[in-house]
Amino acid sequence: MSATMDFGTIGVLGGGAYGTALAVAAARAGRKVLFWARDAEIVAAIDATRRTPHLPGIALPEAIAATTSLNALGEADALLVAVPTQSLRQVCELSAQALPAGRPVVSAAKGIERATGLFSTQVIAQAWPGSPPAILSGPSFADDIGRGLPTAVTLAAQDGNLARALAEALSSPAFRIYHSGDPRGVEIGGAAKNVLAIAAGIAIGLGYGESARAALVARGFSELRRFGAAFGASSETLMGLSGLGDVVLSCASPQSRNFSFGLALGQGRPVAEASGGKLAEGAFTASVLAEMAQAQGIEMPIAEAVAAIIAGRSGVREAVTGLLARPIRAEM
Repeated sequence: MSATMDFGTIGVLGGGAYGTALAVAAARAGRKVLFWARDAEIVAAIDATRRTPHLPGIALPEAIAATTSLNALGEADALLVAVPTQSLRQVCELSAQALPAGRPVVSAAKGIERATGLFSTQVIAQAWPGSPPAILSGPSFADDIGRGLPTAVTLAAQDGNLARALAEALSSPAFRIYHSGDPRGVEIGGAAKNVLAIAAGIAIGLGYGESARAALVARGFSELRRFGAAFGASSETLMGLSGLGDVVLSCASPQSRNFSFGLALGQGRPVAEASGGKLAEGAFTASVLAEMAQAQGIEMPIAEAVAAIIAGRSGVREAVTGLLARPIRAEM
């Protein structure tokens, strides 16, 4: 990393839809992009056609060079890692073996590592010592970013100057990045909103209507704020793009994989089939989120209900009925 933090070349790890979208966004921001994917067929398709099945209908700029070799990312000034939370550690450990430490590593994962209860920046710090960790999150769908539709997200790092420099380097007129010095708040918003989106989908799948969804979202956001306060997140961060903004998007749109997962559960599909073969991060986050909350004495009944449904400890209607039967109390 140069003293002036001039991020002319960006490495993107993760050949899925969101990683591809971030590669496109970085290229549109004027960066040279080194795009790593495990799947050689994806890389070959990009080389041959400038397209990928993960982001159909969108041509990838010529500034993007695809590769299956981590070593090829050696000239990158910063790295964006767009892989599922539960795969983040492995990808960072492999990258640490192939690339020298020192450059910023920005996670785009929205979850908590189940085995450890660690957030993304903590996983990066452990798996890739010496590389400053950061987090990118906010209300954004890969297709919207890829199509160049107006989108705003947050990039956070403990070093506020680093967060600002990265945000400036990766922003473009359609992809606006706000910077923050509160990575924990950004991580908590991204992880907890996925669980709330599952709950919102369940309510709609059960046919409970928009009023029930609004109540779940509002009460769920109160849970998110209590959790955030206990883990040192700024209330301003939780009320911003990566918190409330992402909750609004994910709990209201069938484009959200987590909402669609919950919708399928509410309609009676078993947990094993509800995702439709697509990753719903909230399905992995629910249990660890509920466990962390219980350990801290934080009341999170909605997160606990979602975790119980996914674990098979409770039926969908039984869990929702339990939520509705909770004692009347002052709103907090």
